[in-house]
Amino acid sequence: MAELTIQISDELAQRLEPLQNRLPELLWQLLDVANSSTTSQPIVQTRTTDIPAVYQEVLDFLIKRPTPEEIIAFKVSAQAQKRLSELLEKNRSATLSSMELAELDVYEQLEHMMILLKARAFKRD
Repeated sequence: MAELTIQISDELAQRLEPLQNRLPELLWQLLDVANSSTTSQPIVQTRTTDIPAVYQEVLDFLIKRPTPEEIIAFKVSAQAQKRLSELLEKNRSATLSSMELAELDVYEQLEHMMILLKARAFKRD
């Protein structure tokens, strides 16, 4: 696997930090968009190897088109909950690496999204 080094502004680096695990996937998507503007048919390519497991878990759940009842009842796996507990403990003891902090941010974003989804599902139920 190749390693790529680029120079970017501090502001951009700060904004990209929470997405470090997803940068290869996002670069593939950017290439797809760039290629689609030069070809008549867009190229769709999805790379999911660097997506955190909990993110993939939520995506897999949502792709099944769950009912409002299933959304309300949804909980991440015990493994994902255990990982979250580990990250929170490291956060409390101030021993999180930058990658772990980005992973914890993913958990926070997913939790916020699921709260909103559950609230909407509850209104429909």
